[in-house]
Amino acid sequence: MNILVCLKQTFGTEEKIAIQNGVIQEDGVEFVINPYDEFAVEEALRIKESIGADVTVVSVGPARAESALRTALAMGADRAVLIEENDGAFDEHSVSKILAAFARREKYDLILVGNMTVDYGGAQTGPRLAEELDIPHVTTAIKLTIQDGAVIVEKDAEGDVHTVETTLPVLITTQQGLTEPRYPTLPNIMKAKKKPIERLSLADLGLSADEIAAKTAAVDQFLPPAKKAGKKLSGELADQARELVRLLREEAKII
Repeated sequence: MNILVCLKQTFGTEEKIAIQNGVIQEDGVEFVINPYDEFAVEEALRIKESIGADVTVVSVGPARAESALRTALAMGADRAVLIEENDGAFDEHSVSKILAAFARREKYDLILVGNMTVDYGGAQTGPRLAEELDIPHVTTAIKLTIQDGAVIVEKDAEGDVHTVETTLPVLITTQQGLTEPRYPTLPNIMKAKKKPIERLSLADLGLSADEIAAKTAAVDQFLPPAKKAGKKLSGELADQARELVRLLREEAKII
């Protein structure tokens, strides 16, 4: 079985976001594998260990994304590919087109993609990629079983659980709760540093700029306004109620 895991490098979840002139600042920021994609890597490795598989990890992004790919190699992935691009204007449409062009080069039985990324949260790349490849897809998987050619997926459905059965090839997006990503061991980290990472360009994939042009654009980016100090009301309940209504009408202006 050949498994393809698509991953993205994102800010560490504990990083403080700074924006200057509408641009997110990256200086001094720690980058990690997008947590939802990390579930995908771990699930691919679990399948590899249980029934046998070759696991390829691929990322579309700048040169720094190499560190995320090396983490996946240290976890146990067999091969890593970086499609190096620095175009910050790319959206899910662009990335799915690029990943589809790569996936068509080889035959993959199973494609795993994080349900969403923690930076933009669009949750579109996986389904778009499946549509580009004309294969079925199941989103938000929290349990995955492959047996005798059948793929049984339990998926999160807004607090409920739905069970879906399909066949290979299939694309599945991974949700929190599917698995617990392993920590790479020091020996594997050292080995991963020496493993080759294949680098491809858009030209290598036969793609033109027009084919992958973004369909959406960010008009502006800004931080939410700072929270104001709260107010504590005192006195009789009737007086507090009148004061609350006044504050909501005159200060908060929401009634």
